[in-house]
Amino acid sequence: MIDHIGFAVSDLGRARQFYESALRPLGIAPMMEVTEEMTGGHGEHLGMGREGKPFFWIGTAKRASGSAHVAFVAVDRAAVDAFHAAALAAGGGDNGAPGLRPEYHPGYYAAFVLDPDGNNIEAVFHDAAAG
Repeated sequence: MIDHIGFAVSDLGRARQFYESALRPLGIAPMMEVTEEMTGGHGEHLGMGREGKPFFWIGTAKRASGSAHVAFVAVDRAAVDAFHAAALAAGGGDNGAPGLRPEYHPGYYAAFVLDPDGNNIEAVFHDAAAG
């Protein structure tokens, strides 16, 4: 089980705006900020999560080459749809409209967007009723 995940972004303010909007429909919100001074010069970071637990981190530390992929659990299909709409409205790029992805499993309902840095962000609902 993963405790948390994080990756570098080129502009923390822009990324924060994008993720706050895109992840709000999934119940994920900013929870913790870490300054450059607190990290000893290793960038500033924002922890997002729910229920008191920041599990998704973005920051200005040195960026690895390539892009990242992260998938967030949605409570239902409507939350996937709302995530996709919110992410596009916040400046994200469409990388796969909401819909079933039976190639993964019969009830895999997901949407994909590209964040401002080109990372592939997904919201997924595992619909047991569709299987």
